[in-house]
Amino acid sequence: MSEQHRFECHLRWTGAGANAPLNEPGPVIGANAFTYDSYSRDLRVSFIDKPALEMSGAPAFKGDLMRHNPEDLMMAALSACHALTYLAVAARSRIEVLAYEDRATGILAKIDGPMRFTEATLHPRVTVKAGTDLARAKELHAKAHQNCFIAQSVNFPVHIEPVIIEG
Repeated sequence: MSEQHRFECHLRWTGAGANAPLNEPGPVIGANAFTYDSYSRDLRVSFIDKPALEMSGAPAFKGDLMRHNPEDLMMAALSACHALTYLAVAARSRIEVLAYEDRATGILAKIDGPMRFTEATLHPRVTVKAGTDLARAKELHAKAHQNCFIAQSVNFPVHIEPVIIEG
């Protein structure tokens, strides 16, 4: 049997007032109460033994600007998976990483059908110990990308534009 890991969460739509205190009225139920323009996009995603995420739709889709949205989390997942994979690959290659930061960007577009991500670009900036082979440290991003299970699970290209500096 192949190696498997299970991940789960519990999503609850909170827009219908399900979490409102009992002494406060819920939403008005009746004609036109639930329309595309009127319903709340607020969600709560819970995990076992971890903090919950208060989420919403992206502002472009009438969501709350102050809450994370699925598109934010897609970029976060790609960026974090690449970073963690790069750090593992670097450690195994005996490249000492002193700092790592990234600015991930994704393009959501409507092309021949529904909206979807069409590409993402990661811009990792990695500081390595002085005297490190900078070309080798940069090459490890390709190996990290090949082993990043999030990048390998999406159906759009993920570009990596790394910068390596000595610290």
